[in-house]
Amino acid sequence: MSFKDSAAQFQIVDLSQIEPDTSHPRLNIEETGLKSLANSIAKMGLIHPIVVRPAEAGRYTVIVGERRRQAALLAGEKAVPVVIRACAADETLEVQVFENIGLGVRTALEARDMANAIQSIAARFTSSEEAAQHFARPPTWLAQATAAANLSEKVSALLDSGRIASTGTAVQLEKLVRKNEARAESLIDQIGQLPAGEKVAKKIVDHALAEENGRRKKNAATTPPAEDAPTAPAENRSNIPAWEDAPAPTATIAPDTQRSRMNPGKVRQVAEILGLSDDDEEAILVRLIDEFLALKQV
Repeated sequence: MSFKDSAAQFQIVDLSQIEPDTSHPRLNIEETGLKSLANSIAKMGLIHPIVVRPAEAGRYTVIVGERRRQAALLAGEKAVPVVIRACAADETLEVQVFENIGLGVRTALEARDMANAIQSIAARFTSSEEAAQHFARPPTWLAQATAAANLSEKVSALLDSGRIASTGTAVQLEKLVRKNEARAESLIDQIGQLPAGEKVAKKIVDHALAEENGRRKKNAATTPPAEDAPTAPAENRSNIPAWEDAPAPTATIAPDTQRSRMNPGKVRQVAEILGLSDDDEEAILVRLIDEFLALKQV
């Protein structure tokens, strides 16, 4: 009988009775992600049962869910929910591969939905530090994770209307609002005038934000220390047409926005693990730094 046609039996099984599949294709389990999953299990228990097949002497072998098994052990769990399925040894590998390449089997929440959910949970706590600790993350992670839940009304409207390509782009535009409201308003007005069905390119927003960051650094470096020193007027570079379909000239695009140096496939993998959109590499990098610091307990 094939795995597809085999009966499924649900049980709570002692972890000591479950053994790993020595032939499982997953040879390396990333430590930070494992600790994050263990924290989740310690808080909520094992949400998704481990799928196992009967082994000798009343024991079971993992078919899918080896990360969950190891994380449950790390979390100090004694027993876990399992689904017992008959599965021939030569079919087990196929089940494991299809479970991991099955797009849509389990996908991360859309970035804004996840941000809203995390913010709702964080609201139960008296401080951001306490809320972040609940997720076993630093406070800087909480601010990044909930950024998409705090978009201004205008930026949210552009995202809902489809004139902004992604939630990550909307978060970048919101950063520009905080740094230079006048320039952001000008760009928002241009985006709002886009014909239906057209979206502003993320590189346009990234470019405006990079220019604003560069302008601020330049002003900080050249401003005299005297308190009564005159403040140079902000340079306005917001005349870039947001709706241009043609690529912007090389001279007007910041070098670091022209081409990503990161492997797109790896970016997608990391984004899925972290529950982020894969179109915002800056957000992914910030989260990775936070995860690393949390791991090292800095």
